[in-house]
Order: sequence, then C-alpha cells, then structure tokens
Amino acid sequence: MWDMESPAVTVAITRRADPSRTAEMIAWVNAGTTLAEDFPGFLGTGWVRPDQRSHDWHMLYRFADEISLRNWEESPQRRWWLSSAEGFVEHTRTERRTGIEGWFDPPSVREVSETVPKAPPRWKQAVTIWLGFFPVSLLAAVTLNHLLVDLNVVLRTLISTLCLTPIMTYLVLPRITRLLQP
Repeated sequence: MWDMESPAVTVAITRRADPSRTAEMIAWVNAGTTLAEDFPGFLGTGWVRPDQRSHDWHMLYRFADEISLRNWEESPQRRWWLSSAEGFVEHTRTERRTGIEGWFDPPSVREVSETVPKAPPRWKQAVTIWLGFFPVSLLAAVTLNHLLVDLNVVLRTLISTLCLTPIMTYLVLPRITRLLQP
C-alpha cells in the first residue's frame, strides 16, 4: 500500500523529437504508459504538443507517493523504455510537484536553467479551495447528513470525506482554478 504521509508526486518532462518521427514518438510514449500502468501507485499520465510542427512534447506522470515514483524511475522496465528512444528523443526539462501548488502555476515556456515560478500566496490558494469546498460541503450536508445521522462522528466524517475528496479533486477545484486563473 502507499505511504499515506507522502503526498502524490507529479513529474512534468519536456522531451524533444523530430516532427517527422511523430508516429515513432507516439508509439514510444504509449509503450511507456503501458509499462508504468503496471506499477503500484501509478495514478496517470498524459502528453501534449503545442502544435504538429513542434519539436517539444510535454509529458506528465503521477504516482501516489515518492516511493512508488522511485520504484518506477529506478525500474529495469523504465531503463529499457528510455534506452529504446536513444537517437530520436532528447530530454530537455524535468520538474516535480507535490500537492496542489502546481494547479496555480500558469502554463509557461522556459529554459531548463530558469527558476521555477513562485506559487501564489497561501491565502489565495486557501480562498480558491474554500470557494469550491463551501458549496460542496453545503450540498453534502443537505443531501448526505440525514443518511449518516445515526453514525458516530468519526464514521460520518470518514464517509463524507471519502465522497467529497474525489469530487473536489477531479470536478470542482480544476474548474475553479481555471475560472480564477486570470
């Protein structure tokens, strides 16, 4: 099982490949995804290119904690996968993020040597989270609490947070951060 003390880790990588080798690059990325999916703690991956002529491929992968990430990054499968791209893929940038601070960073293009942009002040992050948390909590109180009234407070809290956390993480906070991004 995953280490509950360690937060999930997202790794953002920029790789460069010749646009004439797009089919190979897609196959290579898909092979890496297939390999990573078998590792405990794997939470997902994705990639994007600015346009079809771009040499840059921006890739993300996420693991439940540092230990799960390290198991993937130090695995023979990953070493084999990386070596299979030698000669047509160039690694140009890597960045690691934990928690939600990465949600508040605007998309940017920067050289490897530049410093990481500073996250917004904690109070702005708190306001953003509250703007999502209040209506979701209120809705849960109106719809869910009457079903849980006979349970002790620990069990009620456990059930409500198990329901609300995915809603906040995958539905509410991404939309609110998009709305507040400007």
